[in-house]
This record gives sequence, C-alpha cells and structure tokens, in this order.
Amino acid sequence: MTNIHRGEIAAEIGGEVRTLCLTLGALAELEARLGAGDLGGLAERFAEGRVSARDLTAILGAGLRGGGNAIGDDDLARMSVEGGLRGAAEIAVRLLTATFGDAA
Repeated sequence: MTNIHRGEIAAEIGGEVRTLCLTLGALAELEARLGAGDLGGLAERFAEGRVSARDLTAILGAGLRGGGNAIGDDDLARMSVEGGLRGAAEIAVRLLTATFGDAA
C-alpha cells in the first residue's frame, strides 16, 4: 500500500503493481544521471516539459529503486508499462507531482 504523504505512488510496470518513490537517494541519483547539478536544476528540467525516453527510464528507475524495487535501468527498459510510452510519461508525472507537488 502506498503512502502519498511520503511521495509514494503505485504503477503497473512489468506486469506487476509496484511502489515508486523519489527518496533523497533517488533524487541524488537523478541529479547525477541527468547532469542537473541540484534539485533546482532537476525541477527546471522537468518544468520544460521536454523529456526523452532516456529521461523517463531514469525517473522511473530511480523511483522504483526508491520504492524498494531492485530493478536496474536496463531491466526496466525491457519491461512493459501499462499504456506504453504515454503510460510511462503519466507515471513519471504522477511521481514528480507526488515528490514536488503541483509545481513539478
């Protein structure tokens, strides 16, 4: 069961409903992976609304690991996501909103 107050969401990825959460460690991973430098850089990048498939993989992967799932980005890239690419983007938006609020 997810706890929205901790920034957790649930999403069907790889045929299973999984918990995703952008913990502090997951956010640090995203900063490094996306070259954002800091949380402000991450927020600016996501606010632009231009996100690549690589960005989606990084966001969902960090969220999955933050939610306790031992899934690498290469494994994630081979998994199905309910709703395909659009579904992955919607999951990322829900995760960012749960983490940063409506400003994400």
